[in-house]
Amino acid sequence: MADPPIKRPVILFLFSDTGGGHRSAAEAIIEALHLEYGDQMRTEMVDIFKDYAPRPFSYLPDLYPKMVRTPRAWGLGYHLSDGHGRSRMITASAWPYVERSIRRLLARHPSDMIVSVHPLANAPLLRALGKCHPPFITVVTDLVSVHALWFHRRVDLCVVPTDSAKKRALDCGLHPDQIRVVGLPVADRFCQPPGDKTSLREKLLWPQDRPMILLVGGGDGMGPIERTAVAIDQAGLRTGLAVVTGRNQRLKQRLESRSWSMPVHIYGFVRDMPDFMAASDILVTKAGPGTITEAMNAGLPIILYSKLPGQEDGNVAFVVSEGAGVWAPTPERIIFAMRSWLEQPDQLARAAKNSHSLANPRAARQIASIIAQQLGIAQSGLSGLQANPKISSL
Repeated sequence: MADPPIKRPVILFLFSDTGGGHRSAAEAIIEALHLEYGDQMRTEMVDIFKDYAPRPFSYLPDLYPKMVRTPRAWGLGYHLSDGHGRSRMITASAWPYVERSIRRLLARHPSDMIVSVHPLANAPLLRALGKCHPPFITVVTDLVSVHALWFHRRVDLCVVPTDSAKKRALDCGLHPDQIRVVGLPVADRFCQPPGDKTSLREKLLWPQDRPMILLVGGGDGMGPIERTAVAIDQAGLRTGLAVVTGRNQRLKQRLESRSWSMPVHIYGFVRDMPDFMAASDILVTKAGPGTITEAMNAGLPIILYSKLPGQEDGNVAFVVSEGAGVWAPTPERIIFAMRSWLEQPDQLARAAKNSHSLANPRAARQIASIIAQQLGIAQSGLSGLQANPKISSL
């Protein structure tokens, strides 16, 4: 008689495509789970807004790119809603409207563990689950400036990327034994040793005889990318430039139609960003947590040219205070920072070293190990790893 099939535990990941790298963090953890534990567990991803939220909340993923184009309004809303009491009031007032949708989500996705990588998933899910619920883990995807909505006192565990985020969790009422400082999970391809720069540039058809600047604005090509690219081109620096416009096809077409005085390579959405970073000398980007973490894994000096008020303020302070990069919110300041680094290679090398010292490329695998421990799945030897002490020193 054949043995009955082994029941594999199901892990439900809650995310939404509303910035903050929620999807990519969930995918990185799922990837690490499969790399470390094979098929010992099953995973599901649910977009809490698109898949289950009632209107108008279901439109939030589509509206997000438009919302962040008015940073002052975004910052005002962030600060007005940020606070333990205010966040509880927000979630309590929304509960009657979302209750039916949340209960439908739980009924359709029974699971042995829930992992939330979105701040708006925690309170309604835990309220619907009641006192007896499967293990509930929150993985915070903001580096330093963490909104109070991320933290709920009934979570079994809250995984945070920095010690500053841990302090915020404590201020919001979590107990120390509920919090683990690990780092920000990113895809495994960003966690491998970088390839040889000469070989990578040959593959990418980039020049070998000059420093390369990598200019990115996230998956949606956000920020003043065009203005910055033009300023770099007109600065007379002996560099090359690679611009990644993400899903912003109009921006890509405008840049491709320009005449450039320096070697310029224009890309849309790319999957080989680790190679781009390893082949570059300076990264110019908005202060998104995922891109910053990926750059640190690559040991890449960072120039930050824009940020979301409130949400990304701490990211800028983190990068600057640790000597991994500079804050340059205008094209003039970007050019000044570049010129300073290029004319003083020792400073550029120091920024690269400082950036790499902040990296924790095994964060996703450490989180996978934490999940496996909670489910009682055989360990892979990662349980003794500690978070990068530099990450835990802020």
